[in-house]
Amino acid sequence: MKKTILSVILFAPVFNQALFAQSKREPASAGRSEFIQVEKNVKLHVTDLGEGQPIVLIHGWPLSDAMYEYQYQYLEEKGFRVIGITLRGFGRSDKPYGRYDFDVFSDDIKVVLETLKIQNAVLGGFSMGGAVVIHYVTKYNSAHVRKLALFAAAAPSWKQRDGFPYGVSDADAAGLIKSTQTSRQDLIAGFGAAFPAKEGKISKNVEKWLEHINLEASPFAITKSITALRDLDLRPVLSKINIPVAIFQGTQDKLCPFVFAEQLNKGIPNSYLVKFENSGHALFVEEMEKFNTELEQFARK
Repeated sequence: MKKTILSVILFAPVFNQALFAQSKREPASAGRSEFIQVEKNVKLHVTDLGEGQPIVLIHGWPLSDAMYEYQYQYLEEKGFRVIGITLRGFGRSDKPYGRYDFDVFSDDIKVVLETLKIQNAVLGGFSMGGAVVIHYVTKYNSAHVRKLALFAAAAPSWKQRDGFPYGVSDADAAGLIKSTQTSRQDLIAGFGAAFPAKEGKISKNVEKWLEHINLEASPFAITKSITALRDLDLRPVLSKINIPVAIFQGTQDKLCPFVFAEQLNKGIPNSYLVKFENSGHALFVEEMEKFNTELEQFARK
């Protein structure tokens, strides 16, 4: 009798483990991958939250999809599927040697949207990402996209050109490109003061957060992509955009001046301009509540 009781005591944990091992575990995740392959040996990092109407967000230079931290949960809670794509060379995406231009970025976005079977999305882009999404919708005739949102876009031309006396000069563009090759850390540290409307408009912790994201980018990709932006002139294609467009712009932006937004609004037929009176370039954190609600309203129209 004692042996029987002892056997039960000794083997009970084994029986319990076997019982638990045989029970079926319900998956906790939605089965979505954080990384999507866009070509052989190149995967992009993707944040993919929520269900419903898709909103796809493209980051600026030299950030990553992490910049939209304060948009993701807001939009997910409002019933959207929100997707942030980190371009190759930035953030947690792969950083291969090769081309870093707007054809490559657009091709990569199309592969991600096709892989995720996204249709009728609102596609948004910040700063250089604004130029990327304009290039995407004009190259691919708005494939997978029904609306476009531009946030402090570095467009229609980041650099001054004939007939476009706005933006950076040839000398300033050359100096910035050179600094990516000789003093990248100092360049990125300086963004903290240049991003908001005025110093102190965003906290030091937010500055450090953005600086950390910027430093994750490949130095090679930083140089090549800003060089591609210097050479990009989107003015001839603006009239081809045939979907609704919302243009978000800080009136005190020192990096992509307000006149950029006015030129975009003038050149894109079905567009409207949303002014962020208290923001510089960092409107997504400077006026976060307005940014989020305006994007939500545009998506619901």
